[in-house]
Order: sequence, then C-alpha cells, then structure tokens
Amino acid sequence: MLVGPLVALSARHPHRKFRIGILGLWMEEALRDANVLEIDPDPSSKPGCSTKTIGYSVIAGFLVTVITLREESTVHGVNGWQSNPTKQRRYTPEIER
Repeated sequence: MLVGPLVALSARHPHRKFRIGILGLWMEEALRDANVLEIDPDPSSKPGCSTKTIGYSVIAGFLVTVITLREESTVHGVNGWQSNPTKQRRYTPEIER
C-alpha cells in the first residue's frame, strides 16, 4: 500500500488517459487500496527496477495494474491498465467487494 508522497500521473494530468484508457486518478486510488498486491521487483521489467501493483479503484469499478518507480521517498506512476483475469485471481481482498 502506498504511504507517503506520490508523484502520480493524476497530479499532473488528472484527466489524461494512459494505456487502455486508464486515468491517473484511478491509478493513484489503486495504489492506496488497503488490500493492494505488490510485486517487487516487477518480473516483466527488463532492468528490474519497477514495481507492479494491483489494487482496486472504486471510481473505475475494477482492478488496476500500476507500474511504479521509486526514487528515494517518492513513487512515480509510470503506466497503468485494467488488470487481466490472471492478475485478478492473484488479488485477494480481505473483504468481498
């Protein structure tokens, strides 16, 4: 779960759409999900320096996969998309949505 400052894409461009129509605001909300699933380092990242996070966005109404890079105490949102069925199965919240 994200704790601390987030230089989210939503802070700069809250209505900009990223990969497959995801808003930066949804990405930030997913990062703050209490039941977030963090995969660090992201196995899909070639240099291995990014983190893949799967969290629920209430505003979007679905799970969002977010790629982030941490620089000291700041987390930078890089990209995001609606989580696929495989990632959805890995995310198991403590409460039913």
